[in-house]
Amino acid sequence: MESALTARDRVGVQDFVLLENFTSEAAFIENLRKRFKENLIYTYIGSVLVSVNPYKELEIYTKQNMERYRGVSFYEVSPHLYAIADNSYRSLRTERRDQCILISGESGAGKTEATKRILQYYAVTCPASQQVETVKDRLLQSNPVLEAFGNAKTLRNDNSSRFGKYMDVQFDYRGAPVGGHILNYLLEKSRVVHQNHGERNFHIFYQLLEGGEEDLLRRLGLEKNPQQYHYLVKGHCARVSSINDKNEWKIMRRALSVIGFNDSEVEDLLSIVASVLHLGNVQFAADEQGNAQVTTENQIKYLARLLAVDGSVLRDALIHKKIIAKGEELVSPLNLEQAAYARDALAKAVYGRTFSWLVSKVNKSLAYKASEPAVCEFHAFMIIFLIFPCSFEQFCINYCNEKLQQLFIELTLKSEQEEYESEGIAWEPVQYFNNKIICDLVEEKFKGIISILDEECLRPGDATDTTFLEKLEETVKNHPHFLTHKLADQKTRKSLGREEFRLSHYAGDVTYSVAGFLDKNNDLLFRNLKETMCNSENPIINQCFDRTELTDKKRPETAATQFKNSLSKLMEILMSKEPSYIRCMKPNDAKQADRFDEVLIRHQVKYLGLMENLRVRRAGFAYRRKYEMFLQRYKSLCPETWPTWDGRPHDGVAVLVKHLGYKPEEYKMGRSLQIAALLAIPATKMQATWRGFYRRKKFLTMKRSAITIQSWWRGTLGRRKAAKRKWAVETIRRFIKGFIYRNHPRCPENEYFLDYIRFSFLMNLKRNLPKNVLDKSWPTPPPSLCEASQLLRRLCMQNMVWSYCKRISPEWKQQLEQKVIASEIFKGKKDNYPQSVPRLFINTRLGREEINAKVLQALENEALKYAVPVVKYDRKGYKARARQLLLTQSSAIVVEESKIKQRIDYCNLTGISVSSLSDNLFVLHVHCEDNKQKGDVVLQSDHVIETLTKAAILANKINNVNINQGSIKFTVGQGKEGIIDFISGSELLIAKAKNGHLTVVAPRLNSR
Repeated sequence: MESALTARDRVGVQDFVLLENFTSEAAFIENLRKRFKENLIYTYIGSVLVSVNPYKELEIYTKQNMERYRGVSFYEVSPHLYAIADNSYRSLRTERRDQCILISGESGAGKTEATKRILQYYAVTCPASQQVETVKDRLLQSNPVLEAFGNAKTLRNDNSSRFGKYMDVQFDYRGAPVGGHILNYLLEKSRVVHQNHGERNFHIFYQLLEGGEEDLLRRLGLEKNPQQYHYLVKGHCARVSSINDKNEWKIMRRALSVIGFNDSEVEDLLSIVASVLHLGNVQFAADEQGNAQVTTENQIKYLARLLAVDGSVLRDALIHKKIIAKGEELVSPLNLEQAAYARDALAKAVYGRTFSWLVSKVNKSLAYKASEPAVCEFHAFMIIFLIFPCSFEQFCINYCNEKLQQLFIELTLKSEQEEYESEGIAWEPVQYFNNKIICDLVEEKFKGIISILDEECLRPGDATDTTFLEKLEETVKNHPHFLTHKLADQKTRKSLGREEFRLSHYAGDVTYSVAGFLDKNNDLLFRNLKETMCNSENPIINQCFDRTELTDKKRPETAATQFKNSLSKLMEILMSKEPSYIRCMKPNDAKQADRFDEVLIRHQVKYLGLMENLRVRRAGFAYRRKYEMFLQRYKSLCPETWPTWDGRPHDGVAVLVKHLGYKPEEYKMGRSLQIAALLAIPATKMQATWRGFYRRKKFLTMKRSAITIQSWWRGTLGRRKAAKRKWAVETIRRFIKGFIYRNHPRCPENEYFLDYIRFSFLMNLKRNLPKNVLDKSWPTPPPSLCEASQLLRRLCMQNMVWSYCKRISPEWKQQLEQKVIASEIFKGKKDNYPQSVPRLFINTRLGREEINAKVLQALENEALKYAVPVVKYDRKGYKARARQLLLTQSSAIVVEESKIKQRIDYCNLTGISVSSLSDNLFVLHVHCEDNKQKGDVVLQSDHVIETLTKAAILANKINNVNINQGSIKFTVGQGKEGIIDFISGSELLIAKAKNGHLTVVAPRLNSR
């Protein structure tokens, strides 16, 4: 088994039988822990599978994994529940014996999930046909339906089964699943009306409210908020983050369709579910006599419509009790407490019977009718809850657990030891706890707890839960596994209430509260409520409440007796089948992945009896068969027994084993003629021979194939290598010849080289193109591509310019146009031009708020294009005066505060003069014949380049801007002229010289 496994699979041991220190519980738990840490959740104890819930999804349930375990011997692959499922299936087909798989463990240990995985395995691996596929789908889809109606969130498990389930899967002669049957035991009906804190009602209620369509909820009279319903708020956790009720609702609805529910049946079923919620909202109030009266008429109307009953009859039935005594009907009113009890009893009865009807409906869809008998395969579930204090339902469930544990003891521990003793084989007895004493305490006639409970329920007089407890104390007070407050010592009494008793189960001590034991055991529903339900026109309710109940005068069996009888029949069924075991364990109580609670694991190992099971497996032999079956199976391995053996099967087996060469310590033969027990199975030798032949044959075939493929591939590689070398030689030859003829005109000898040079240049050019218009870099072309390089360079530049121009905004375009004109006028001519280049020209240097309102009013409709503060020098004394220069579309205007001192129309502007130095003076030359004009204007501006550029553009005098060196003459008026002398100096100075000229001293900033 170990040889075929990966290193990860070999963590710890895969079978506890191989554990070196098999008597040590610590070594057992440590092996579990090692494997759990590596996500190896399955381990064997012989043929028993131990499963630890990982609380996370593992990639070990794929279809590929299913095929890995299909038809493979049990120990050839690593432990898995697929191996258990496949082994049971093959045993069923080869030995024609009915099989059962018993899955046990605490709530939350993964029993429900294990069952789903086994059903999925059979659905995938079994033979299929159209009919079989339908059955497979229905088998798989029965789970979501039963989980919705029978599972609920508890403190230990978010999807806890609140009922016992026996599932029978039927196979035909081909091994295909063709049918099934489900039996349900003891649905926890009390959960319908009450839940502990942190727990929920059955899933279906929350799924309906969360996932139901608006139209459906409106028809059912429901709202989406679970807090509106009395039966859903007891546990204070209507919504749970780990449960997606909306998604589960979709899965459940789809499953109902697959199983065969039509729309009408689904509507009737959901009407009943809704009616339970409405029942919980029925409220009562006391009248003057203390009798109960219904105060929620609206709920009665909904109930009447959903249950298809008369509303007034239902109302009376909820607040009255009908008794038949000596043929007479007596109707008495109920008080508030009795009315609430009647309401809750009706809700439990309706839901419980509907669940039984649902199981029956599922069974009809799974039914298989055939002339030949179909073999069966069984899944049973063992649910263990140790919640303190426990209720009547928990008492019944734990009683079921005791019976299943007793079955396990009978089939694995006790029967195995008795078998060795009867066969006369030396055996060292293994001590184990036999829980028969506990089963007798519960079920023994006249003296057992169930008998005492029934007697107390049936006896006349005022029987209560307290009198039942007193009767228990009187009858079983000396039993070592029974304890009450009255019988306990002073120390133990502190942990026991006066209305509680404690049983020492095989899994540990459990305390039960007797509150409600009698009512739940009687499970009574008032007669008038039964009559009301029997008259229902809802098809499902009508089937659930049979009219024969009203005429049957025989008192029905109590709930505990019914459960005990059902359990006895179940034990008979299980004893008739070949069992396989899956023992489920939970690693922690917090449902957290990768967390291993050693104390909790040790507790489960103890009460599941895993150490005793291991010791029994180690003490005995792993393989047993009747002589006849053994000889029939392996006679082909020995010439003396093949093809037939005429003597006794016992002698034939002895000859066969001797021929195979087994040592005496490797096997034992009992004195009986029916049983043979061997440790090393002869099958392994037969399997080894066949597998050796098969593998060698496969190896030789693969070897021939490999040689063929290798020779073909080597030839292909050789041809590819030769072709590559030939190509390389030709390429080098052409390149060298082309280099020699590189300066010749294009010819066959140099065309490859020239093409390569052209390609190389173009690729280099692609990688090193100029990044922008200012980038003047360009790769050096080869001589043959100089002309092409120039053309490409020009095209590239044009393209970059075009791209740049396309991207610029109108504002930036205007700025560039003005800068170009400034460059044409002043570049290389005026010293302070370079300082103006990096400075952007702005639209105006004066805002409208800086210009006098009277001036703006005088301009009327003339658009102001540019305004700048300037200094004006008088024509005679050259006195400096602050002014504003305003440029419009038609004229230049000199302004003094609120007065327009001079308007110069552009048509009268003959030119503009400016010096070549770094000063800021300029002269506007005006046509003197115009009497309105006073003469030329001498101005100074801090932004002379910007001002003159904008003036030249607006006046269209770009070519009339004169840049003078030395001096500028200007007209003062009436034929007189003035002169401005410009001198280079260290500092800027403007003053009137002695000769009457205006002298301007300006530093030279650039050498031109």
